[in-house]
Amino acid sequence: MTNSLRPHGYQRAPLPPAREAEPPPPTPHRDRAGHQTGPPTAPAKPEPKQRDAFFDNAKYLAIVLVAMGHAWEPLTDGSRTAEALYMTVYAFHMPAFILISGYFSRSFDMRPHRLRRLITGIAVPYLIFEIAYTFFKRWADDDPTYDFSLLDPWYLTWFLIALFVWRMTTPIWKIIRWPIPVSLAIATLASVSPDIGDDLDLQRVLQFLPFFVIGLHMKAEHFQRIRTPRTRLVALPVFAGAVAFAYWAGPRMNSAWFYRRDSVQELAAPPWTGPVMTLAMFGCSMVLVACFFAWVPRRRMWFTALGAGTLYGYLLHGFLAKGSRFWGWYDDYAWLHKPLGEIAVTLVAATVVTLLCTPPVQRLFRFAIEPKMEWAFRKDPGEQARGRSSAA
Repeated sequence: MTNSLRPHGYQRAPLPPAREAEPPPPTPHRDRAGHQTGPPTAPAKPEPKQRDAFFDNAKYLAIVLVAMGHAWEPLTDGSRTAEALYMTVYAFHMPAFILISGYFSRSFDMRPHRLRRLITGIAVPYLIFEIAYTFFKRWADDDPTYDFSLLDPWYLTWFLIALFVWRMTTPIWKIIRWPIPVSLAIATLASVSPDIGDDLDLQRVLQFLPFFVIGLHMKAEHFQRIRTPRTRLVALPVFAGAVAFAYWAGPRMNSAWFYRRDSVQELAAPPWTGPVMTLAMFGCSMVLVACFFAWVPRRRMWFTALGAGTLYGYLLHGFLAKGSRFWGWYDDYAWLHKPLGEIAVTLVAATVVTLLCTPPVQRLFRFAIEPKMEWAFRKDPGEQARGRSSAA
């Protein structure tokens, strides 16, 4: 009801200011008879909120699949099995990662401390690794003319710039009425828009956008509904069917569809395939993501703590993944293209990315991936005032 329907001059009475909950009084020590035997003890402080093991497990398993997919890529030309596994994994591993990123971006707003975290946790690592990858390519690929470009993400850094853009648009997706259909429409239009270009890898930013928006609007109970015995049972034949379909489609389908970095015109496909492939791949990805979440353990595992370091594994394993191509490892060692070699490559990729997620590696590279940079920001007057009032 609007104010125009109320009598002239009517104003709603302001609510009284909220009172902070007073801490409970100290609890005195008493004996069985009820007599106080010692000075009162202050109530214990509440324990810090525990990380959810399910999401750390999901992030770790997703980053392992990312590393495996990069290791399988050079094998896809000579092995139909590797190609089928590659296409299946690429259908859901980044959508799962992006959906989780959206879920943990639900609280993002434009408050200063969140903007500082956005800069230090995403923008600065993007700049550092864009420079690092540039020098690495010049050296490892013997390409001294390769130029640094702030607007053209190289290899893995596209995800950082995409996450930056997605988070900056989070307030929009919270206020519009149909966020998921709108994001799907944007992804569809992007797939038939070749003029978008390569700046900031906007094709990927827009085509992967629906998964981030879905994550923004998911709640804990949605993940609970996925993690049921029935869903886990159904997930097995679904994954088996996906691998079988990928085995059939491998020689007939361009795997570049899964990268979502090109328009249909750049893929030499008819324009009408843009909406069809966008919606079809979105549906397939969501089904496989649900099956993946159904099998993610919900209890603490030996790898649960590594889930906090997945960005380290993601950014650092790119040097080895690209270096293996630059240095011709897959060409020099023919046995890697045999079944045992493919298994060895898979195990090495999983082991390397696991090691890169460990706490020692996090401590060593925290200056580049999670810099504090308090010197670069002004002090927030509101935070200073709250700090003074709490100290008083």
